[in-house]
Amino acid sequence: MGELRNRVVQVRCFGGPDGLEVVDAPLPVAGRGEVRVRVLASSVVYTDVVIRRHLYPQTISLRPPFVLGYDVVGEIDQLGQDVTSFKLGDRVADMTVVGSNAAYRTLRAEEVTRVPPSVDAAEAAALILSWTTAYQLLHRAAHVKRGQRVLVHGAAGAVGQALLTLGRMEGLELWGTARGDHAALVRELGGTPIDYQREDFTKVVPGGFDVVFDGIGEDGCRRSLAALKRGGLLCAYGYTAGVQAHRSLFSILTWTARLYVLGWLSGGRRVYFYSINLMRARHPTWFREDLAQLFELLAARAIQPRIAERISFAEVAEAHRRLEAGGLEGKLVLCPDLPSRHQRERELTV
Repeated sequence: MGELRNRVVQVRCFGGPDGLEVVDAPLPVAGRGEVRVRVLASSVVYTDVVIRRHLYPQTISLRPPFVLGYDVVGEIDQLGQDVTSFKLGDRVADMTVVGSNAAYRTLRAEEVTRVPPSVDAAEAAALILSWTTAYQLLHRAAHVKRGQRVLVHGAAGAVGQALLTLGRMEGLELWGTARGDHAALVRELGGTPIDYQREDFTKVVPGGFDVVFDGIGEDGCRRSLAALKRGGLLCAYGYTAGVQAHRSLFSILTWTARLYVLGWLSGGRRVYFYSINLMRARHPTWFREDLAQLFELLAARAIQPRIAERISFAEVAEAHRRLEAGGLEGKLVLCPDLPSRHQRERELTV
């Protein structure tokens, strides 16, 4: 076996995808209480775009250069001192926010979740951020009940797909806003599609929805509040519209504050602003429990996240452009061992 080599996806400067670079990096060493993993899969997610543009509150103190990578599935290849609960070769996962678009990285042993050996690493990685967000929105934030009428914004996106899939399993009546060309996908996942470019979602359900999940934040979520019944709940968990409009972090944070005020003035409707990082900080065991539950569902094939493409290091900048363009129906997952697309095509022609 040759000498181990680490490669990472680095933000050289804040801004567009051209500010990304793939560079060689020092090989990390597992410290006390840590494990080092050989990365098998690490998602490339829209939140990486937000971080790259310096619009993500949790990473606002970071300055380039730093390594991207919100989640990781890896195989332990080194144990740090005092680590007794794992062995070499075990597969584990974690949500790291940054640092996992790499060939190797270290993780705190007490924070990782075991990954069943039978599951696909890329599919497992696809669950960590999007599906755990959806699971916690349904069960930790909204405490949904069978038969409730629920609206999912961005239903064709990663979190939207997970909300529809998991919501159907809970017996919810589901509607999902999406572009017209994604209507078939929304139906397949158990929702009634609403073409947001042609239909007014505030008038679809007489009396209003019990719960609205909004990760877009269009128009300050005013219309989402208007779509609720009296006593209904708006779960806001993102601000894609603000990022796409290239608004500043200050204006996005101001939107968040206004959203709370709107909730107070909305005639008995409630607002819950969800952050997966904040909930994990408050309830760290919930995160591990919920992710382990999702891995069990994946191992049983009760759920199956969509993978748009498995990519190599060479395709990461292009992946960011694809995320910004929109229209993807699945996750882009970095697989460090995968050859570049050019190499794969060349091998097919040989």
